[in-house]
Amino acid sequence: MASGLSGMFGSQGPGPPPPPPPPPPPPPPVAPGGPGPAGLLPLNPAGSRNPNGTLVDELEASFEACFASLVSQDYVNGTDQEEIRTGVDQCIQKFLDVARQTECFFLQKRLQLSVQKPEQVIKEDVSELRNELQRKEALIQKHLGKLRHWHQVLEDLNVQHKKPAEMPQGPLAYLEQASANIPAPLKQT
Repeated sequence: MASGLSGMFGSQGPGPPPPPPPPPPPPPPVAPGGPGPAGLLPLNPAGSRNPNGTLVDELEASFEACFASLVSQDYVNGTDQEEIRTGVDQCIQKFLDVARQTECFFLQKRLQLSVQKPEQVIKEDVSELRNELQRKEALIQKHLGKLRHWHQVLEDLNVQHKKPAEMPQGPLAYLEQASANIPAPLKQT
């Protein structure tokens, strides 16, 4: 069995695997909105920058194109369902592609910020944790209020169940209790 496996992996020698390649260097910082890999200017399919708009503009345009394709008279009056589906799918795919590019841009900016100003990232994390603690504290107070309410309801039920046990039991007990609550007739003079 070992000989069959050695034939499959014969090029590997006995020893540790080679070390992984070093990570690529971070991209050089670029002025916001300026040309370069981190700018907001999108790449055309040919690879050049689009001088007419930014990623945000392209995202907005592709989003509008998605809706336009859904309400277009060409699609409403069209009878070829496959053509309609293909057109809508292309619009949605373009929107998703531009959304991914936009997300990538912001992730790159976030990475640059974390490298250049790590204290800013820590401040943001602390702020998020404080907000989460406040939210959870408010939730705990809300639940405590509900617990107090239901505890009081249960206390009231226990008091009501104890009162009938103190009253005399028997077939006429209810009548005796009811008659005890009736005021005595007034004497006429």
